[in-house]
Amino acid sequence: MVKLVDVVAHLNEFLAVEKVRDYCPNGLQVESTAEVKKIITGVSANLDLIDAAVSSGADTILVHHGFFWKGEEPTITGVKGGRIRSLIKNNLNLLAYHLPLDIHPVVGNNALLAKKLEVAVDGSFGRAGNIDLGVFGNLSTELSAVGLQEKIESILGRRPEVVGCSDKLISSVGICTGAAQDFIEEAALAGVDAFISGEISERTHHMAKELGVSYFAAGHHATEKFGIQALGKYLAETFKVNVDFVDIENSA
Repeated sequence: MVKLVDVVAHLNEFLAVEKVRDYCPNGLQVESTAEVKKIITGVSANLDLIDAAVSSGADTILVHHGFFWKGEEPTITGVKGGRIRSLIKNNLNLLAYHLPLDIHPVVGNNALLAKKLEVAVDGSFGRAGNIDLGVFGNLSTELSAVGLQEKIESILGRRPEVVGCSDKLISSVGICTGAAQDFIEEAALAGVDAFISGEISERTHHMAKELGVSYFAAGHHATEKFGIQALGKYLAETFKVNVDFVDIENSA
């Protein structure tokens, strides 16, 4: 058993929260109990994940996507109200780390996806506020667009959509997980042959083609599972608490 304040303080320092300007609060978002015995981790704080945490007897939920996003309705009503009521009713804390988890060099979404794809990271791109979100580097082996598509599928368990230039071998890759498709120009300026992110927009098809880049839309949820799993494992090892990852299915 550990104190919630100690877990929050440690994570805030480990993920360098104060150095990142984000569009949601990072750290403790909903406080219900002062002690942490069991943690459930997941990509997003939805009702299914909350129900799973309740069923497991957890007291704390740790996610990548939490609540209170910039520009959203600030009142605790509707779906958000229902989720927060369930957290408080069941004495569940909610911790969320967004951009600090995306960019962390050890447990970050981008760094871990690069490692799994055997990309040697050489630099960063995708400026957001005071930080670069994405990473780029060279694959260990050149691949065709189909070859990289198959490699991504083998790692993520879903086949990515590919648009743009697909008739040349790919040696350099940019990675920015989630909804980072609009960083495709910055990825191209970094000199990559391919850019991997989570989502695709109508405009992405034409941008990729005109920039001469292969764009891989690999899934927002799918590309952001590794970071929260790694952070949960880190917490389990650091504080000797029970941590389980729950993957709530999401096709996006």
